[in-house]
Amino acid sequence: MEYQDKVALVTGGSSGIGKAVAMELASGGASVVIAARNEQAGNNTVQEIVSKGGKATFIKTDVSVEVQVKNLVYRTVETYGALDIAFNNAGTEQVPTPLPEQTEAVYDEVMSTNVKGVWLCLKYQIPAMLKNDGGAIVNTSSFSGTIAFAKIPLYVASKHAVIGLTKAIALEYAKNNIRINAVLPGAVKNTGTFERSFGGDQASIEWAKSIHPIGRLAKPKEIAHAVTFLLSDKASFITGSSITIDGGYTAG
Repeated sequence: MEYQDKVALVTGGSSGIGKAVAMELASGGASVVIAARNEQAGNNTVQEIVSKGGKATFIKTDVSVEVQVKNLVYRTVETYGALDIAFNNAGTEQVPTPLPEQTEAVYDEVMSTNVKGVWLCLKYQIPAMLKNDGGAIVNTSSFSGTIAFAKIPLYVASKHAVIGLTKAIALEYAKNNIRINAVLPGAVKNTGTFERSFGGDQASIEWAKSIHPIGRLAKPKEIAHAVTFLLSDKASFITGSSITIDGGYTAG
């Protein structure tokens, strides 16, 4: 029970990678707060955790709205008494589009969720952790955070920004016993992000597999294993780092 007596907060925790992390933390003994915009999916995840003997609560949250993030952290501490670990995973993608056709609305959506959302979460999570003598945080970037893909510059820029936020704020709180790291997944199957970005047809799936040297897509639990490691005491000397989990894509 590696996370026994720990209180965990997972944004974007209703499905995909976020759900996999929430399930793994709960199975390790943590009390988990799941935040997402999809209320039904969030409550379903809570019920799945509870049915297996775990502790979980759902709080509907749009991470791009400051008052909602503030309320999320407040209610987490109010419900479970503290905040020890957090996974800032909520995010959105950009449909590939030629630059002249990209709109201000898309810019605002991508940046507000992927960058502002992570920044707001850190802004309110860290003071809560300082009251509890420290903690650990993982942010979700992407392999697009270190390289680029044509026709999705806003998404690429947002994921580069997450790495920058991670490094800068990790340095600021390194001496306060708060560790902050990022994970950079490649294509992950059974996630809404993959289906919307690559398409759900078999030809798209096979193409996505082919671009990863390992020859397949990641499973959500494979990303979750890296996240929960970074949130654990086993990673006690790791902060400001970005862990790439992309089946070798960026190795070439």
